[in-house]
Amino acid sequence: MEKTLHVIGMAGSLRKASYNRMLLRAAGELMPPGSDLEILEIGHLPFYNQDVEDEAPPEVDEFRRKVAGADALLFAVTEYNYSMSAVLKNAIDWASRPMATSALKGKPAAVMGASGGAFGSVRAQLHFRQTAVFCDMHLVNKPEIMVREPGKKFDAQGSLTDEDTREIVRELMASLVDWTKVLERGRERVNA
Repeated sequence: MEKTLHVIGMAGSLRKASYNRMLLRAAGELMPPGSDLEILEIGHLPFYNQDVEDEAPPEVDEFRRKVAGADALLFAVTEYNYSMSAVLKNAIDWASRPMATSALKGKPAAVMGASGGAFGSVRAQLHFRQTAVFCDMHLVNKPEIMVREPGKKFDAQGSLTDEDTREIVRELMASLVDWTKVLERGRERVNA
């Protein structure tokens, strides 16, 4: 029996009614068979401080352990001032440091986002992708999910009701799972 492929998801927003958190919950509902999604909270992490990265607070150690143990990562990127949020960048900084033991290195990942603006978080996702390259994450390139006018696509309970958006989220989750398996097979061949 094949193991369940475990994906960790992070939302770049602290708002309780965050559309990006809702988007992550929808992704969890749309995972392919044999995979699951755990949403990991990041708002409790202290600000990154290189002075303590080797002896980080316990909540940082737990966060790094969970990220390192995931088969893949999913980021719901909130856009603030044309870039990703500080809380998401902080989480990435903690997970990637110290660089020799980065929990992100070689990790398959996908990115998506929702924004009330006309571009659906595209600028924040581009900044995120630059950071992901430096951290040596291996991102799924397609499909791209940039949800515009999310207030029209989620209901009052936070469920994603727009069928076109649900379908593209389902496609992204399938792509992430397939990409993760490709990378795992490649690592197995290299290590054989």
